[in-house]
Amino acid sequence: MARKLFPPVVTAESKSFFDAAREGRFLIPVCTACGKAHWYPRAICPFCASDKVEWRNGSGKGTIYSFSVMRRVKEPYAIAHVTLDEGPTMLTNIVDCDFDTVHIGQPVTVVFQESDGGPPVPMFTPA
Repeated sequence: MARKLFPPVVTAESKSFFDAAREGRFLIPVCTACGKAHWYPRAICPFCASDKVEWRNGSGKGTIYSFSVMRRVKEPYAIAHVTLDEGPTMLTNIVDCDFDTVHIGQPVTVVFQESDGGPPVPMFTPA
């Protein structure tokens, strides 16, 4: 039985991301003033405070920085910080694998899981 995913709150700042997610595309916000990618989507760059932020196609690849497996629940799941190849680290879930094989430094790739009545949510699976 799959764990029910509550739909994310879609804001004006994250709408482009979730629209692309519906198409199976993974976008990353990048500041054109300082050149740094960031996560979570926001209109102002957290590094230089510029409003020159644009969406770019992301590779959808990353590496597990840290993780924890929630086993004392009805439907176990793994939560993790994944460092994207583009630089930012995002909080996400690791899915479609044996949780006993998940490890720090493991390469992962994005997959989109349907939420309950909302847009798909980015999660990662071992590459």
